[in-house]
Amino acid sequence: MDEIVKQALAKWPNVPSCTGWLMLDRRGNWRMRDEAAQASGSPGTPIRHDALLGFINRNYAADEHGQWFFQNGPQRVYVELGYTPWVVRFAANTDAEHDALALKDQAGDSFDPAAVLIDEEGGILFADHSTPPKVAVLHDHDLDVFSDHAVLADDAMSGEFRWNDGVVLPLQAVRRAEVAARFGFVASPAAKAV
Repeated sequence: MDEIVKQALAKWPNVPSCTGWLMLDRRGNWRMRDEAAQASGSPGTPIRHDALLGFINRNYAADEHGQWFFQNGPQRVYVELGYTPWVVRFAANTDAEHDALALKDQAGDSFDPAAVLIDEEGGILFADHSTPPKVAVLHDHDLDVFSDHAVLADDAMSGEFRWNDGVVLPLQAVRRAEVAARFGFVASPAAKAV
């Protein structure tokens, strides 16, 4: 968390939180949701300002209930999630000698997968090694790269994913409706009392 945010929290500790105004969409875009967007259920306007995106990413965390938020100075802004709290993309692994993969989340940080899941809609999710594990959905523009490194069984819900250094991760089936409960996050804090 940024030092300026810590100072604001100390100075104004009782600022009410807000919900519904910020969304992380299915492709890892941060979106502002004004009252019209909230009323219509639309995802809102993408945030394009690099400094603001960096500020959001550095001050993004979860509370004890699994509700993700952006700490905007003294105010906690709860985030609507398009799917998972993290969205990952494949990137070239510049540390590797040959054809290695890397995953980067929407903040540009490395994501080291320990498990690969596939939902009934064909969404690919990665869980990491942390406890509890973080879960990230793969950006849909990277499904071709995933397919180049995966072998799907005839049921299209199992198989294996060939990761780096000969590591093979089995594909596990998961129902999309069960992902939030399984990984302990709240997709819509606005729908839950905060």
